[in-house]
Amino acid sequence: MLTILDKYILKRYLVTFLGMLLLFVPIGIMANLAEKIGKIIDNEAPLSEVIVFYGNFTLVIGNLLLPIFLFLSIIFFTSKLASNTEIVAILSSGVSYTRFLRPYFIGATFVAILIFMMGMFIVPHASIGFNEFEYEYFKKGRKDRVTSNIFNQLNGSDYIYVSSFDPNRKIGYNFTYEHFDSIKKLDYKISATNIRWIEKDSIYRLTNYEKRRLKNDVEIIQTKRRLDTLFTFKIEDLTPVSYVAETKNLFELDKFIEDQKQKGASNINAYILVKYKRWALPIAAFILTIIAVAVSSVKRRGGMGLNLAFGIGVAFIYIFFDKVFGTLAEQSGFSPLLAVVIPNLIFGTFAVYMLIKAKR
Repeated sequence: MLTILDKYILKRYLVTFLGMLLLFVPIGIMANLAEKIGKIIDNEAPLSEVIVFYGNFTLVIGNLLLPIFLFLSIIFFTSKLASNTEIVAILSSGVSYTRFLRPYFIGATFVAILIFMMGMFIVPHASIGFNEFEYEYFKKGRKDRVTSNIFNQLNGSDYIYVSSFDPNRKIGYNFTYEHFDSIKKLDYKISATNIRWIEKDSIYRLTNYEKRRLKNDVEIIQTKRRLDTLFTFKIEDLTPVSYVAETKNLFELDKFIEDQKQKGASNINAYILVKYKRWALPIAAFILTIIAVAVSSVKRRGGMGLNLAFGIGVAFIYIFFDKVFGTLAEQSGFSPLLAVVIPNLIFGTFAVYMLIKAKR
């Protein structure tokens, strides 16, 4: 049951956190708009799309920075409590430091649940519009996917290849489809000058179709100038957009990663990293809460300014570690799990050290 002390600290915790969001999110939007306004005007982006983009921008960027906002919020209001000697009074009344931390952990739990729900179910949907707008108006001419020499393993017996793919026209060139039997021997091979997805009929159209089948050491060849047919794969499976993992919710992402593992996707680490980061962000909320309380609960000569300066420094270091290990996982053979665990482990150890020091 919550005591008066719990309600007092928890109220300050959540109000300050909300205030921090209401303060910095509009600043972030205005800073981004000031940077991108030239491209928006030059590319004649519709006002309605711009408004939707910045709604998605708020969700995508805000969710990533929620632990940082939480961290700075705690430093801000706890430093005020310390400067008013309220913390000294609380601890002098017989309340242990561990008991003093309880409302902070309750607040961190609320925020962690918010981060989890947003990261797993809300932000993925917003990420679709966010990234599509980015590539349409801000990264014009920059590819959002691999479009040449595309090879995919659909399952244990089927393989497809196209020399190039046009995602706008949904057409692949120099298409090859190979099917192997149970003993891994080539059963048949389909080739075509191009493969096109016909949206209105939900079929694939092959041009200059040729099918070669081996039967009793005899090669049987079938040819057609044009063939409309069905395949089990989706045209998007030929080359998913680079940000595809960010657009999947909790359940879709797990299935997507399994499918990509089966296909032998070369950038599988990037997808796994997205998954682990979604689980790591809520944990980071608790770690940063401990550090923030430990730093700001002690009254210092520099006051709130010194604590905030320290907090901003720690926040930048945390983001730096996250980016460095994330890049290692995406562009090398470094484990995505370790890329996520190591920054939290480092800051978790630092949190324990700071907590022990604060208790003294």
